[in-house]
Parts: sequence; C-alpha cells; structure tokens
Amino acid sequence: MSSESLSSRSNPPLNWGTVAFFALIHALALLAPWFFSWSALGTMLVLHWFFGSIGICLGYHRLLSHRSFQVPKGLEYAIALIGALALQGGPIFWVAGHRLHHAHTEDEEKDPYSARRGFWWSHMLWIFYPHAEFFDYEQYKRFAPDLARDPFYRWLNRYFVLLQFPLGLLLYMIGGWSFVIYGMFVRAVLLWHSTWFINSVTHVWGYRSFDIPDGSRNLWWAAILTYGEGWHNNHHAYPHVAKAGWRWWEIDVTWWAIWLLRQVGLAQKVILPP
Repeated sequence: MSSESLSSRSNPPLNWGTVAFFALIHALALLAPWFFSWSALGTMLVLHWFFGSIGICLGYHRLLSHRSFQVPKGLEYAIALIGALALQGGPIFWVAGHRLHHAHTEDEEKDPYSARRGFWWSHMLWIFYPHAEFFDYEQYKRFAPDLARDPFYRWLNRYFVLLQFPLGLLLYMIGGWSFVIYGMFVRAVLLWHSTWFINSVTHVWGYRSFDIPDGSRNLWWAAILTYGEGWHNNHHAYPHVAKAGWRWWEIDVTWWAIWLLRQVGLAQKVILPP
C-alpha cells in the first residue's frame, strides 16, 4: 500500500483502542497450544461454521444486506443474533457498510473497504483508520434504514459485544478454559480473517466468470474458508441472488442451509441465478 493512501490527508488518525482490542484477541488466541484438546478444537470448528456460515454469510450478508430470500421475522431475529455472536459488528453497521461496498465498488472514497486502496486496506486497515461516515451510527444508519427502523436491530447494534459474556461463561461451564480459548478467541480470529479474505484476496487471485469492472474474482480456497462467499465474482455480478456458487463444483455450504430452509417452507422468495 502506498504511503499516500494512508496519509493524514485521506484518513483519520489510527484508532489505538481498536488496534489494542484486536491485538489482545490475537494474543489470547496464541495461547491455544497450551490449552489444546480435540473437543475444544471441535467446538471451535462448529462455532466457526455456526457464527460464520449461518450468522454472517446467511444472516448478515444474504438475508439482511441483500434480501435474497425471506424468513419469518422471529427466525430472522434469531439468525441476526447468531451473526452478532461472530463479533464482527452490529447488524446495522455490517449491513450499511456492505451495501455501500456494492454501491460504490469503483469509488475508493465511498467504499469502506475498497480493494483499490490496496490489499491490507481492504483486509483490515479500514477498521483501524475508521472514517466517521462508516463508523458513526448517525451517519451510517441511513444506508440500512430498514434495520434502523427496527427497535430490535437498534438494540442488537448497540449491545452486540455483551453477547460474548454469556457465551464465554457457557463455554467455561462446558469445557473450562480450553473451550474459552478455542471457542472465543481462536474462533474469533479465524473467522475475522476468513471474512476479511473476501474483501482482499478475492480481488487479487482467482478466475472471473463475469466481466464486471470491480475486479472481483472467484477463489476456491476462499470459498471453502467462508462457506461459499469466495465465489465473489458471481456475487458481485448478481448480488441479490441467494446462491453464490453457480457451477456444480463451486461448493457453497451456505446455500445448502438456505436450500434446506426452503425445503421445509421457512425460506420464501428465494432469488435464484437467472
């Protein structure tokens, strides 16, 4: 990344509180070798899928951001709670940022995590240099007005971090500190970077099924890590389609969950590839 793109003229000051928070969680995740157990590892993998695929990919992304399908409101709230447990921000923040990303993929100033500003900016530095229009509630809420009107989503957007405390207590009661280290910290770090890979690596490597100007690509290993989100070029070409993997070998684990909800009658108005 060029020094110009990180200059004080174009970015606010580095938020050291945010840097310290992420550094602390990464440091706690590094304790994993001293607390290893197969059950703790298994718990981490299950929570990575549950919070990542169901909460973020299915919930925050395909359901709330793009409305690519509909579910009963009570189920929608439950899925949003699962997404909040991923510790990637409240639903209004996440959805507003993602809608801005799609609306301004060719404008590096209006896209919160524009790949045009470099790999590390799109991967994580956009969080450490927080622009007010993307991080101040009174400014970003206008990009997710449907959620901002809902008292439940306003509450969840404000207090999502507090959900980590009952989760940590439950994990400790079930499996002690090994479950806390793996289920909370290792899971959070791996899920963060898995999600951030979609903003960064899928604009660098992979193939393009659709000739669109945003530089998005389909990358198989990113799709595996993110339960289907790595078919990024497909998604950017048709963002409101519920299915990201279109070819038979483009594995999309999140779509399997949507398909199952559709089969049992819980998912309606599912938008399919044209």
